[in-house]
Amino acid sequence: MLPSQLETVSLPAKNTKPGRPSHSALPFNFNFIFVTNNFPSKASISLLYHHHHHHVPSPQTNFSSISFFFFNPYPKMVLPEANTPVPLTSKYSNRVLLKTILDTNDGGKRLVGKRVVIGGWVKSSKEVKSEPLTPPTDDHGAVVASGPKNKDVSCVEILQSKFPFFRTIIKVLAGSAGGANNHPLREKLESMIPKPPLPSTVFLQVSDGSCVASLQVVVDADIASPSTLLPTGTCILVEGILKQPSIEGKHAVELKAEKILHIGKVDQDTYPLSKKRLPLEMLRDSAHFRPRTTTVASVMRIRNALTFASHTFFQNHGFLYVQVPIITTTDSEGSSEKFLVATLFDKAGNEDPNTATIEGVSLDVIKSAIKEKSNLVEELRRSDSNKEALVVAEQDLRKTNELASQLEAREKSKQAPSVKTNKVNISGDFFNRQAYLTVSGCRHLESYACALGNVYSFGPRFRAEKSESAKCVAEMWMVEVEMAFSQIEDAINCADDYFKFLCKWIMENCSQDMEFVSKRIDKSCIDRLQSIISSSSEKVTYAEAVKVLETVTDRIFEIKLEWGVALTSEHLSYLADEIYKSPVIIYDYPKAVKPFYARLNDDGKTVAAFDVVLPKVGTLITGNQNEERMDKLAMRIKELGLPREQYEWYLDLRRHGTVKHSGFSLGLDLMVLYTTGLTDVRDVIPFPRSFGKANN
Repeated sequence: MLPSQLETVSLPAKNTKPGRPSHSALPFNFNFIFVTNNFPSKASISLLYHHHHHHVPSPQTNFSSISFFFFNPYPKMVLPEANTPVPLTSKYSNRVLLKTILDTNDGGKRLVGKRVVIGGWVKSSKEVKSEPLTPPTDDHGAVVASGPKNKDVSCVEILQSKFPFFRTIIKVLAGSAGGANNHPLREKLESMIPKPPLPSTVFLQVSDGSCVASLQVVVDADIASPSTLLPTGTCILVEGILKQPSIEGKHAVELKAEKILHIGKVDQDTYPLSKKRLPLEMLRDSAHFRPRTTTVASVMRIRNALTFASHTFFQNHGFLYVQVPIITTTDSEGSSEKFLVATLFDKAGNEDPNTATIEGVSLDVIKSAIKEKSNLVEELRRSDSNKEALVVAEQDLRKTNELASQLEAREKSKQAPSVKTNKVNISGDFFNRQAYLTVSGCRHLESYACALGNVYSFGPRFRAEKSESAKCVAEMWMVEVEMAFSQIEDAINCADDYFKFLCKWIMENCSQDMEFVSKRIDKSCIDRLQSIISSSSEKVTYAEAVKVLETVTDRIFEIKLEWGVALTSEHLSYLADEIYKSPVIIYDYPKAVKPFYARLNDDGKTVAAFDVVLPKVGTLITGNQNEERMDKLAMRIKELGLPREQYEWYLDLRRHGTVKHSGFSLGLDLMVLYTTGLTDVRDVIPFPRSFGKANN
């Protein structure tokens, strides 16, 4: 039990009733321990007491203290009460986070009068110039004294009083007589003297990224030049006093600047955020600046909350956090597109990696192979006897076609020679063997689950799929879970609980960001999360899902649906969006459409695998019970033609101390999509990497 999970409520001691004998009132410490997973609710009460006389408390006992301890497995962040002292200055920066001021029930009114230092970036600005005071004049234009204490004078009169030499010149040129005789010359001389700029006040909306709201900072022109403060994106560090706004509006408090400690200027001609409300598509080209926008900042705070909630959920349930390698020599999925990790090209005189191939490869050979593979696919389709072999043959044919297309493009290119026949000696590379960026960390995580019990990992995973997709890019972050002594039902229940916990966490800890998202992006986002928390997910088998889709008459799917065919994103979205209109858990898939490590069911045709499919997003969670039987796993590796030497270490887990175990993986980026209602995963990843695009 974590300290943060104990919520204590203390009640004052009660005196004994009048008339009771004083000798029966014994000092006594009394604790109620409430342990419940659904607070507030009825719970069993354990009464713990201790007394140096070891007496059971009598009705006359004087309780000196009574404390209630509530165990809450889902602790949430609590904002300070209005009367709670708030440490204003950040521990690691001599400034106050705007969240400390603005993200409170009163909007910061309780801090009025406090001197603070804040820093941030200007989101918007305006300059208000004061009207000049015009001194009263007589019929001839001469300044008229308004009183004995305050006398308005002209610039020339000021100069005459301060500088005797200038006064002498005025007398010579204009003469000593007053009135209309010297008025024209007076005006001419005054026009030659430069006038000071009109006094002005700058109103800045400043944000530091800690919350949705921005703080209005009021700066007089005599403190800093308005031209340096007004541009959008200017960074400022300001010291001042928090005050109530002179004009009531959306701001409950504003900062009256007294000192400008730092100004980070902006080149307005090149700064990409100078324009108002740029679309998200344009912001992708400025990934290093887009977190300064309100929308992207809110999305990143929600992403941060989902990350923190993930660690909180698994730590609270006894899981250990394990870091798995990013570089691996194992194809974790068995048939995925991988990024090769190599240093050979630098060693070989900076050879172009796009032109280096294995010895003897030519376009004619590839075309011949395509013809043979096409004949095999047609034969398998006609026989309709081995659907699993058909799936593998189709994948092989697709990859061969892609290779042929690449070779044709290289031969046509004038910038590089056609295919070279250099033989790559992989044994001379950094790892002495082929290595890849990992597609999944689950296989490595299994080894730790088979020693430590329940474990999880969190990190980037890579797929070299050359396609444009709104739901998939080259680098995506995954939360992966493996549990020993666990079967598929346990994995499904854990995944469902975890998903609901994330939704609840966001609603409790990101209310301001979610309100902004509901106004700016998706009006239904809050209701969608509330629905997840309060309802149950639909559970159907793969066979049931196929039957439901076969009855659809108002939609023609691109791929003809029948048992054994992989459900496409089109099928899955129709199930979640149109039929069930809620999250759907689909399980017991055909073995041909799931990876080799999924446990074979007793029917010999399906495997213990499942997907959690969401409306608008598609598959969020993929999981399965892993094959713990050595013979079954070895048979699957052989059936799919996978290189067994890659998986010997994985087979060792079955040779020595095997155990039933299961797990799942959740795409964090897709969870952010579902939470915010955005439609493209590139808008929720800080620095997205997709096919042909890695700008910084």
